Amino acid sequence: MKKTQVQTIVNGRPVEFLCEPRQSLLEVLRDNLSLTGTKEGCNDGNCGACTVEMDGRIVPSCLVLGVEAEGAQIVTIEGIALGSGLHEVQKAFLEGAALQCGVCTPGFIVATKALLEQNPNPTEHEIRFWLANNLCRCTGYDKIVRSVQAAACRLQEEAPA
Repeated sequence: MKKTQVQTIVNGRPVEFLCEPRQSLLEVLRDNLSLTGTKEGCNDGNCGACTVEMDGRIVPSCLVLGVEAEGAQIVTIEGIALGSGLHEVQKAFLEGAALQCGVCTPGFIVATKALLEQNPNPTEHEIRFWLANNLCRCTGYDKIVRSVQAAACRLQEEAPA
């Protein structure tokens, strides 16, 4: 099958890759670019484990074709951390024990960061609604919701007045 050359920006860095027209962005990230933090859960867009940010919107990377990434700005879990330190969302998830097996965690963190950028002070209902497309089989959701609330508080404390 003929491969297509794609130029995009992933985690703030220009990237160029070849992919087959049928390859998903998830496959490209993991197999071509060795960004294995984005996880494959269901591979049909129902679990949220593969959530990435693409041009400012969260998307299930298993449902986006790699060729659709042409010219896009993509942020994966690897792009969330700030330099050598963790992002406040990552710290809150770690400290709040909002992770167990870890398969769903990258998707939750990417989605949470996007939520808090759009709504810095979400209610519990808004958090649960926003994260409804991300499924977890291990933790229950209370620790995740509390971790999102903790991250929101931390980010508000850091925000310039």
